[in-house]
Amino acid sequence: MPDTAAAPAAIPLKVLIVEDDPNVRLGCQQALELEDIATEAVDSAEQARRLVSEGFPGVVVTDIRLPGMDGMALLSRLLAVDPDLPVVLMTGHGDVSMAVQAMKLGAHDFIEKPFSPDYLVEVVRRALEKRRLTLEVRDLRARLQNRQSIEARLIGRSEPMERVRRLIADLGNSAADVLIHGETGTGKELAARCLHDASPRRSGNFVAINCGGLPETLFDSEIFGHEAGAFTGAGKRRIGKVEHANGGTLFLDEIESMPMAVQTKFLRVLQERTLERLGSNTPIAIDCRVIAATKVDLRDWADRGQFRPDLYYRLNVATLPLPPLRDRREDIPLLFEQFTLQAAARHGRPVPPPDAERLRRLMAYDWPGNVRELHNVADRCVLGIEQGFPPFGTAAAATSRPLAEAVDAFERALIADTLRRTGNSLARAAEELQIAKTTLHDKIRKHGLS
Repeated sequence: MPDTAAAPAAIPLKVLIVEDDPNVRLGCQQALELEDIATEAVDSAEQARRLVSEGFPGVVVTDIRLPGMDGMALLSRLLAVDPDLPVVLMTGHGDVSMAVQAMKLGAHDFIEKPFSPDYLVEVVRRALEKRRLTLEVRDLRARLQNRQSIEARLIGRSEPMERVRRLIADLGNSAADVLIHGETGTGKELAARCLHDASPRRSGNFVAINCGGLPETLFDSEIFGHEAGAFTGAGKRRIGKVEHANGGTLFLDEIESMPMAVQTKFLRVLQERTLERLGSNTPIAIDCRVIAATKVDLRDWADRGQFRPDLYYRLNVATLPLPPLRDRREDIPLLFEQFTLQAAARHGRPVPPPDAERLRRLMAYDWPGNVRELHNVADRCVLGIEQGFPPFGTAAAATSRPLAEAVDAFERALIADTLRRTGNSLARAAEELQIAKTTLHDKIRKHGLS
């Protein structure tokens, strides 16, 4: 069985039944609970009002004919509290026209009595899925607004991303220098900023240097600074990047691109924690944390003489590996949802509706550009220009690995996403995937999703 404790982000939902007839109330509860749907039942609208607040984790099924406040009045009160709350009305034959009017006012659906248990379950499941999506979008937006939250910035519920967040939390309060390793587009600078924000140095500067983007002739001046007159054109003193990071964090991206001559000078700065500006003999004390990032095997480069071994070992106090997107495919739906929300807001366009074929292609693609590439694909989908671009412009979605491995990865990601959306309900996930519960249980164990 799926372990609900292992997925705290899943939102457990329930159905609030409002019915004064005890036999009908009990029958509704039994029909739903036999399908693994949690319920709570009350016999009046007044009781229901006390239980429902904004963000209520579930849906409401209410009779129209109730003592005191009736179902129509309850509908109005509940939608005033939460306009997105799905409310299903149970009606007698003479109340159908009233129910149709209620749907115009915002009711989700209505069920005419007498109804079969299967029909009740079908209507409730549709309402619950709508509610789940609404609450997940709200939760995502709330986390995105909390920019200080690691979970809001390093998004993903896969085990590799859980490890990354745990490691950042463990390293955040330390003073240790960190070497981040990851492919292009995996979010190395974002991880470095999270480390900075989780540290006691968060009030200091976060200074980023792209070692591959600076001409070698400017390295000394940019990194160490210079005094006025230090060289032709140096009209005034310049504070270098390392000195500017004093009290904060210095981030060296693409450290493998740092020229060998500069590596020698930088190693001394790291060892002595002092520097001298060009044109000066006065040492300046430096107190900054150094985070370096690389997309190559820096140890292999050091062994082959392409990087100073002593600098490698000085930087490699702690290592933070970032997984490629193809190794955490179960995060793709959530990341794509976040990126499309952001793109829709940025471009003033509607969010694309769910598309099973699009999701299949997204999960099957190997993502050589990783999260950055997925971000671009989300932008193109919002703009309506995704056709012709990978993963939609190529049939070879996963050519870099054996077919069996690609199929396994896709199956694991699809099952993980279905479990997330169904609140880790084995019965509901099996129904959505159209396989037997025993088969799904075996696949969960096979892919280590328990």
